[in-house]
Amino acid sequence: MPVATNRQPLAEGSPGGTYGGGSGGGKAKKAKPKRRRSPLWTKLTTALGALLLLASLGTGVTAKYLLSQVTSNVQTTESVLDSGDGVGAVSTGKLPTGAINLLMLGLDTRAGWEESGEGSRSDTIIVLHIPAAHDKAQMISIPRDTLAEIPGAGTEKINGAFYYGSTGKGGWKGGATLAAKTVHNLTGISFDGVIVIDFAGFKDILEALGGVHMCVDMDMWSSHYIINSKGKVEYAKGADPLTAPKNALWFKKGCRDMAAWEALEYSRIRHSAHGDYDRQRHQQQLLKAMAKKATSSGVLTDLSKVSKLLAAAGSSLKMDTNKVSTQDFFFGLKNLATADMMPIRSNSGNFNSSQNNNGELINDVTKQLFEAAAADKMEPFLLGHPEMVIDSNSTS
Repeated sequence: MPVATNRQPLAEGSPGGTYGGGSGGGKAKKAKPKRRRSPLWTKLTTALGALLLLASLGTGVTAKYLLSQVTSNVQTTESVLDSGDGVGAVSTGKLPTGAINLLMLGLDTRAGWEESGEGSRSDTIIVLHIPAAHDKAQMISIPRDTLAEIPGAGTEKINGAFYYGSTGKGGWKGGATLAAKTVHNLTGISFDGVIVIDFAGFKDILEALGGVHMCVDMDMWSSHYIINSKGKVEYAKGADPLTAPKNALWFKKGCRDMAAWEALEYSRIRHSAHGDYDRQRHQQQLLKAMAKKATSSGVLTDLSKVSKLLAAAGSSLKMDTNKVSTQDFFFGLKNLATADMMPIRSNSGNFNSSQNNNGELINDVTKQLFEAAAADKMEPFLLGHPEMVIDSNSTS
């Protein structure tokens, strides 16, 4: 049984070529991605990694220099949260001293997608709730197949909101605006910031980190990679099988260091008992691993690594900071550098099928979860619903 290891694949066609998520290997011919590839939630969540890293740098000339590297490259707008209808929280031009809610959207796009007007889906949607104490971050994943009322489009899967807003001349700003309205209408949460990140940027950040330490919680196989006849890992062009092939690449249960391409692939896998919910758990686990690596002494004490990481983060981010300057936005979240990052599952981790089986409904407990986040009452809610908390450090 072939097993994923933390070695760099050496064969042509190895990760980093056609897949775009690896950190090594030879150059391979790029296979045209399928439109329905498993989305990489990770594109957007690296924004938090950048926040954590910047927060831990402290003050002084070095910090200001490094901060300028990320903020000078970030694409910003005020149009997303200034659209009215309570989507954006009331802004004073400063980051709130109380609870903070951020909407994080992930895209899996092709180069030039905005120019072509083809639009993109935000297949990863996370509400990041930071309680008033600013001592933790609670990550609430909204399933991409959730049925929601999309303004101007009717009831459809929620990942279509970004698509309808981004087609034509809408671009990322139009997509983020419609997605924010849709999520606000579904959850009742007003946002203090919206962060959009694409896959290419996430890949660059993860590679700048040099991989992460991950815990595989169950034996799982990759639907995108195989072990070839020479024992090398290679991308299985056009393959997305429903059952494991004989030469499948397996991720075995246990904790170890993973190269960038391995961590990315593990976060994509969803052919398991709970499907997309298992993938959500792995994605949130990856976010925590990235935040831990980004704030480790091995990274923070190496100015070259920090510089490279921040440059990659800055060029990846698209943000609406709700009229707060980008620098103040980053530094205002400095306490997150040492905060507990708590992943939360919606629908208790089970697919809640709609009657027509074409999408997923939000159950009553999840509606209460949204209400708790909007009112900054997550602590008492989670004490009464411990099953909603994901233990992303466990391998059981």
